[in-house]
Amino acid sequence: MKMGKKYSDSTKLLEKTKLYDANEAISLVCQTAKAKFDETIELHIRLGVDSRHADQQVRGAIVLPNGTGKSVKVLVFAKGDKVQAALDAGADYAGAEEYVEKIQKENWFDFDVIIASPDMMGLVGRLGKVLGPKGLMPNPKAGTVTPDVAKAVKEAKAGKIEYRLDKTNIIHCPIGKASFGAEKLQENFDALVGAVIKAKPAAAKGQYIKSCVIASTMGPGIKINYAKLG
Repeated sequence: MKMGKKYSDSTKLLEKTKLYDANEAISLVCQTAKAKFDETIELHIRLGVDSRHADQQVRGAIVLPNGTGKSVKVLVFAKGDKVQAALDAGADYAGAEEYVEKIQKENWFDFDVIIASPDMMGLVGRLGKVLGPKGLMPNPKAGTVTPDVAKAVKEAKAGKIEYRLDKTNIIHCPIGKASFGAEKLQENFDALVGAVIKAKPAAAKGQYIKSCVIASTMGPGIKINYAKLG
């Protein structure tokens, strides 16, 4: 596989086998983001747990101190006063059956996050087969099933991200844009890593953080010294 010139130039800044301290890695990732667009900076954390076991799941949500740099479209499933409350809080869409129908009949997915009040989950459950594979199903652990839909909308708009294990026990999360600069990315990095460490399951044995890599959308992965992360 032939690598582009910018990618090749970026790899020259790195030592392949070195594990970098977090602040050094974040500084380097800003230097390796050479694309013409504002690249997203992503963190990939491999954990020493087994996601096949219910007591070793790691999942939650956190509002990043400096947001993600991405504007998020929010759909809220609610009824009565909560519909207006959601719209007033900044939701792009809010309603009930009409949006279930729109998704089912028109294959409509012009949104990034779904929030639902608990009484609507019976209705939203009908969409499980299409929302589940896309990671869009509302969940109480992520704070997207809640009686306070207005608060959840504000958090989503402010840069709330959900972290969860994939099948290979890795968490993949954006922590901002290259344009944020090292300081803001460091604050977001510290917040996410802190939340993941706090979410360590009691059943997890041995080393919890197995590896940690930071990368921009088009840049190479930079290995972080995970032993210093806790």
